[in-house]
Amino acid sequence: MNQDLLNRIDQRTRLAGHNRLALLLFRLGGRQLFGVNVFKVQEVLRRPSLFQLPGLPPQFAGVADVRGRSVPVLDLGLSIGHPERGRDTEAETGYLVVTEFNRSVQGFLVSDVERIVNIAVEDIHPPPELGVEGSYLTAVTRFQDALIQVLDVESILAEIAQTRMDASLAPEMVLPADAPPMQVLVVDDSRVARQQIRSVLDQLGVGATLLSDGRQALEHLLQIHAGGEDPGERYAMVISDIEMPAMDGYTLTTEIRRQPALAGMYVLLHTSLSGVFNNSMVEQVGANAFVPKYSPHDLAERVLARLHDVAARIRSRQAAAA
Repeated sequence: MNQDLLNRIDQRTRLAGHNRLALLLFRLGGRQLFGVNVFKVQEVLRRPSLFQLPGLPPQFAGVADVRGRSVPVLDLGLSIGHPERGRDTEAETGYLVVTEFNRSVQGFLVSDVERIVNIAVEDIHPPPELGVEGSYLTAVTRFQDALIQVLDVESILAEIAQTRMDASLAPEMVLPADAPPMQVLVVDDSRVARQQIRSVLDQLGVGATLLSDGRQALEHLLQIHAGGEDPGERYAMVISDIEMPAMDGYTLTTEIRRQPALAGMYVLLHTSLSGVFNNSMVEQVGANAFVPKYSPHDLAERVLARLHDVAARIRSRQAAAA
């Protein structure tokens, strides 16, 4: 891996919020290019020695010692059933992409690492509908006429680990019995993430509208306004991912703040991305709150705090009108 490539990661991530996405491109054997958001990449190494731990799912090649930290290593080609998966990941060749997201660090074995590219988000498209519920793609795009498949690494890991979608909340985490009915708009391109958020909202007794990218969400909110309804009255809050095709969460939040009809809406950014830069961007674009993925308890706490405020304002208005 070229050291200059790694040195450009921080520079590339500064494009976030300008509706552009920096992708680390790699191969899993064969000619097909795959991509992952560089925000998730900590470093790229020549494949280190791996040691085995009992109980690891078969998709894991082992555990690597990375700077004194034990990092589980997933054979990415094996995990997605890549037909051109070579022997690189089985031999002492290839690369280890060390990533951090969803509050954890993990490594992915790949055959080769190409480069970092900067793609306009409008050129990143949802994957084709293949009729397969467990698709490993979150988006597709092109660079220099080559097709790039952007992997939903969160869903891949969740399915391998059989992450529960219906994590139970504490009994006290409920809205008051007299709380008015409320709705939340959820925007996330990951099927797994949408199911996780819906599970939390269902337990709170809150309705949800689920959309898969920021452009859909913005158009949906503007259509509500055009129909004569206040979007801020229909939805108590917007819960949005950050990295999405068509329009990312930073840009969605910026556009909400720019639109007079939407400017007062409460926006919570909910993302697997981490780091000081991400926190500063959340503040810069005008989001009300930020919760890193994925803790049902933390998400429920933040949602409940907002819903209590909304319920109190509704009761106050009703009392004043009585």
